[in-house]
Amino acid sequence: MDRVFLDANVLFSAAYQPRAGLHRLWKLSGLALLTSSYALEEARRNLDEAQQRDRLASHMASVEIVPEALGSPLPPGTKLAEKDAPILLAAIEARATHLLTGDVRDFGRYFGKRLGGVLVLTPGEYLGRFG
Repeated sequence: MDRVFLDANVLFSAAYQPRAGLHRLWKLSGLALLTSSYALEEARRNLDEAQQRDRLASHMASVEIVPEALGSPLPPGTKLAEKDAPILLAAIEARATHLLTGDVRDFGRYFGKRLGGVLVLTPGEYLGRFG
């Protein structure tokens, strides 16, 4: 079973647009959706409308919130902005199989690569392969 960690921008995008293709993630079987409190809070604070926050809450009913990876180092050779390190580290600590993110600027060089055992993909890449 895939354990798919969702970055804040994935949660945000799914909540922001009621007809976003990302909603397919929540309909797939054979996977567990994961995120962290850190990612959830980032998504929540960037949503302006009550309807968007309601969609986020609805999605979160089937997403497991995993613990933060406090004090863990990044995998050797991995360079991320300070704000992004907690995302990757939580995914690794949760034994996620995949990290889905739309953050091309900070994670783009790692798309299609494994970091600490976690395959970094865009949501579109994941859905194209498995959905």
